[in-house]
Amino acid sequence: MAISKSLLPEFDNEMANTRKTLERVPDAKFAWKPHNKSSAMGALATHLANLPSWGSLTLNSDSFDLAPEGKPIKTPELSSTSAVLAKFDENAAATRAAIEAASDEDLFRPWTLQSNGQTLMTMPKVAVLRNFVLNHMIHHRAQLGVYLRLNDIPVPAVYGPSADESPF
Repeated sequence: MAISKSLLPEFDNEMANTRKTLERVPDAKFAWKPHNKSSAMGALATHLANLPSWGSLTLNSDSFDLAPEGKPIKTPELSSTSAVLAKFDENAAATRAAIEAASDEDLFRPWTLQSNGQTLMTMPKVAVLRNFVLNHMIHHRAQLGVYLRLNDIPVPAVYGPSADESPF
């Protein structure tokens, strides 16, 4: 079996779980933060909506510079749950297609993350997908689950029941 075929079920499951969580974010809570040092709920949701785009970016290029010529790239913040879900769906579909099209050889090619031309890391593309897309998304989805809980918004069942719902 091709590696891409083994990644797709995991990718699909994580995207479905993330979408379920994003659907719970109310527009009225986009500015809410649990702490001054924390991101606002809308900024965290926007970050989660954009994270899947790193998969297609990785598979369709050999490197990415976060701050070309010293100018950091800024991602526009989304201002509604519907905008977050639309961006998430667009990014997840593009990455799913890129994974589906990737050969094993493609997945083991190195990919480099840079800032202002300086290399921050180089990894095989498959490792970038797992670490900087899927694991990164799981981390921030868990943060968002805490934000939901602190606002008495039901937390979705993800890998099993939550205190609010059961997947069974």
